Amino acid sequence: MLELIKTSNLRLSHTETQFVRYLFDDIEWEDRLIGISGARGTGKTTLMMQYLKTGLSKAQKGIYLSLDNLYFTRNSLLDVAEEFHINGGTHLFLDEVHKYPNWSLELKNLYDNYPKMHLVFSGSSAVQLQKADGDLSRRAAIYDLNELSFREYLELNKIVKTPPIDLKELLQNHEKIAQEIAGQLSILPHFHHYLKTGVYPFVKEAKGQFYSRLNNVINLVLESDLPYVENINFQTIYKLKKLLLLIADSVPFKINTAELSRKSGLSRDVLLKMLQVLDRANLLALFHQEGAPTGHLTKPDKLYLNNSVLYYALHSTMYPPEGTVREIFFANQLGVRHTVNSSAHGDFMVDHKFVFEIGGKNKNDDQIKGLKNAFLALDNIEYGYRNKIPLWMFGLLY
Repeated sequence: MLELIKTSNLRLSHTETQFVRYLFDDIEWEDRLIGISGARGTGKTTLMMQYLKTGLSKAQKGIYLSLDNLYFTRNSLLDVAEEFHINGGTHLFLDEVHKYPNWSLELKNLYDNYPKMHLVFSGSSAVQLQKADGDLSRRAAIYDLNELSFREYLELNKIVKTPPIDLKELLQNHEKIAQEIAGQLSILPHFHHYLKTGVYPFVKEAKGQFYSRLNNVINLVLESDLPYVENINFQTIYKLKKLLLLIADSVPFKINTAELSRKSGLSRDVLLKMLQVLDRANLLALFHQEGAPTGHLTKPDKLYLNNSVLYYALHSTMYPPEGTVREIFFANQLGVRHTVNSSAHGDFMVDHKFVFEIGGKNKNDDQIKGLKNAFLALDNIEYGYRNKIPLWMFGLLY
C-alpha cells in the first residue's frame, strides 16, 4: 500500500492546475460513482489528478490508482480499497479500469459496501457501459472528455482566454463576439495551426515528436485497448490499421463499403461493426441523416476520422483536402454538446433544427438558399455577416 501512496503523491506533485479542461466544471464531483471516458491523450488522468489536488476538503483523503500497475497482478482492488478505507480514505481515483479483470463487478461491490466512499474511474472510450455490469452502469454518472476545443487551445497556449459561448448566442451575435476576440490578435494563423497539431493537450510536451507520439497513441488504442473489450485478433488489428489509412484518403460523402471491404480485407458485416468500434474508440466519427437507422450493420451517410489532427497524421500527403479538414473540425466541435446529423441540403444538421454548409471564404449559399435556420461556416475569414459565420468561431463552444 505504501508503494501505491508514494506513486500517487509523486504524480500529484507533478500535476499542474493553471489550466483545466472544460469537463472539470461539468462533472458533479459530489456523486459517489463517476466514470470518465475519452480518447487516449485527451487528459482524463490529469483531470482526476487536478480534482484530487484541489477539490477535496481537509477532512477528505484520496488516492490515485492506475489499475494497469503490476501491483494489481498480485493484489485485488477490493483489498486495497478496504485498507484505504480503514485508514480514513474517502476518495478512490481509478485509471485504466478496462485493464483490470472484473473491474465493473468490483466497483459495484465497493459502491455497495462502502456507502461513504467516492469512486471516480476512467478508461478507454472503447469501454462501453454495456460491457460493464448492468447494476454498475445504472449507478454511475458517465462523462466523455472530447479533444481540445479551439477555445481551450488558445487558453492552454496563453494566446487569449475567453469563456465558452452558447451556440444560439453565437448564431445571433457572432459579429460582435468576433470583434471582441479577433480584434485582439490575428486569429487565423492560430486556427490553422490548431487544425494541424492543436487537438491533443500533449502537443506541448511532444513538440517536434508530436506526430510520432500521436501514431503511438493510435497503435495503443488498436493493439492494447480494443482487445480488452472486443474479440479482436492480430490479423483484424492489422486490417483496422489499413482501414484507417483507406478512410483518411477517402472523400467523406462518397463512402463505398464494397470497396472498403475489398481493400481492407474485412467482410461487409465485419467492416460495418468495426466502423462502430472505431467510432467508440474516438478514431472515427460516423454520421447518419436525420431519422435514418443507426444499427451496427447500417451504412453511415458520412464517415470521417475523428478530428483534424488524426487526418493530417494519417493522410497519404502532407496536404489533405481543406474541405474535409473543415468538415471534420466542425463536426468534432459541435458534437460535444449538440446532436449532429448529415443533411440532405447542407453538410450538417445540428439539434434537428440548424442547417450548416461548410466551405472557404468564397462559398455561396446556393445549397441552403431559402432554408430556415441555415448558415454558412466559412474558413479564412476573421469576421462574418448575417448567416455567414467564421469557421473558427465554432471552436468556442466548450
